[in-house]
Amino acid sequence: MKKFDFVSASALSGISVNRKKIIYVDDVQVSLVSVKKRLQDRYEVYPAQSMIMLFNILENVMPDLILLDVNMPGSDGFKVIRSLKNDDRYKDIPVIFLTGVNDKESVMKGLGMGAADYIVKPFENAKLIECIEKQLGPSGYGKPSEEGEKNNGEISILVVDDVLSTLKAIQFSLDSSFNVFTLSESDRVIDLLNEKKIDLIILDYLMPGLSGFDLLPMIRELPGYKKTPIIILTSEGTVSHLNEAVSLGATDFMVKPFRSDELNNKIAKHLKR
Repeated sequence: MKKFDFVSASALSGISVNRKKIIYVDDVQVSLVSVKKRLQDRYEVYPAQSMIMLFNILENVMPDLILLDVNMPGSDGFKVIRSLKNDDRYKDIPVIFLTGVNDKESVMKGLGMGAADYIVKPFENAKLIECIEKQLGPSGYGKPSEEGEKNNGEISILVVDDVLSTLKAIQFSLDSSFNVFTLSESDRVIDLLNEKKIDLIILDYLMPGLSGFDLLPMIRELPGYKKTPIIILTSEGTVSHLNEAVSLGATDFMVKPFRSDELNNKIAKHLKR
């Protein structure tokens, strides 16, 4: 089987520009061929077997999305996404990890570094297309749904954070028995709470528009939410900051970054599970 080589500018000039462009980075040639075949009817797919090849392609093509493996010789996927997110030219390109690495720590790390999604091999074609379309839809970027994204459990949790990768990381880390709702826009929190019965709220402190501290007293005024557990997420762990959160109605707080087991243990404590 022919090995993929660097993509030259002359070769790229003959490719149609009408469809969305995807670069797929994986050191396994069979995977490159397989994924390209799955996607080529919908997208222009550019295979790259290394980070060097990826950045060679980026000199000639600005992709709409990058699919990225984790384990690669020389430079793993985490180093690649760090390079992309630190480069003003590429930082806004959605990156989806497509990998056989499925331990929780790696998933959380990838999402925490800014990945738009994390797909574990083997995967169904429909799952891959769904994740890509969520990123390349009319709005350009998908948002986590306001509908429950777990197993429709009896206990409902609302997570509010303006950083989509943080929402995804928290969703992944929460116990699968919870019914999880997410919002990235803080000014929609009150409307959602009036529509749905939420048992626990995880609220980021610093957000555009209404901050977590702005929302706390507003939530406490809503019928049925006077004693609902509210956990504030904050990067500031000073005593005065935390005392202010409690005085405004917070039940508890967590200082970023935190481990998934810490979050689940704290939730369990307040829900008496």
